[in-house]
Amino acid sequence: MKIYFVRHGKTKWNLESKYQGASGDSPLLNESYIEMNELAQYFYNVHFAHIYASPIKRARITASRIRTRLNHRPPLTLLSRLKEFNLGQMEGMKFSEVESKFPNIFKNFRSHPDLYDGRSIGGENFSDVINRMTPAIKKIASIYQKDDNVMIVSHGAALNAEINSLLNVPLAQLRKRGGLANTSTTILSTDDFGKHFQLVKWNDTSYLSKKPSATDVI
Repeated sequence: MKIYFVRHGKTKWNLESKYQGASGDSPLLNESYIEMNELAQYFYNVHFAHIYASPIKRARITASRIRTRLNHRPPLTLLSRLKEFNLGQMEGMKFSEVESKFPNIFKNFRSHPDLYDGRSIGGENFSDVINRMTPAIKKIASIYQKDDNVMIVSHGAALNAEINSLLNVPLAQLRKRGGLANTSTTILSTDDFGKHFQLVKWNDTSYLSKKPSATDVI
């Protein structure tokens, strides 16, 4: 089976280079709805057995809009395990502000996941996010047939960590493939019901009419 991991559309805070996290949220940009339509058109004839999404508004809206524009409308289920990182005190702050106030936290979140101490600012560590997401993904992979397709709509930082973990990338190297763009799709396959995963495509945005900018990627 294949799992299509989709990052939500671009928001106001994405544009402003602010951390959103699990508690922060901001409106999706008007351009994001166009990009959701483009994604749905690209996968229009792919038969998805199910769509699972984070319940946070930006992901929920992205999943719902994509679903209604597919040729076949699959069931949609919201799962709290698919939420974004809890980023504690960083949520709502600009990247530059975090770099100034929490220089080590900023550096480690971006470049050294194994050293990142999210709990020191009231948030989650990378291992916390992986440990809550992995059981959900493994369960999803275990209940569908080998030729099924499933879509997961979630968030950039959480998806990056979880996808790389599923591919057995060590914690220290989780960022080696780079970030995930808004409204991007990363595809993994499994032929043993979620025991092992293979990378099919990473951070695909070829279907979007505009090229991702620096504020699109995390």
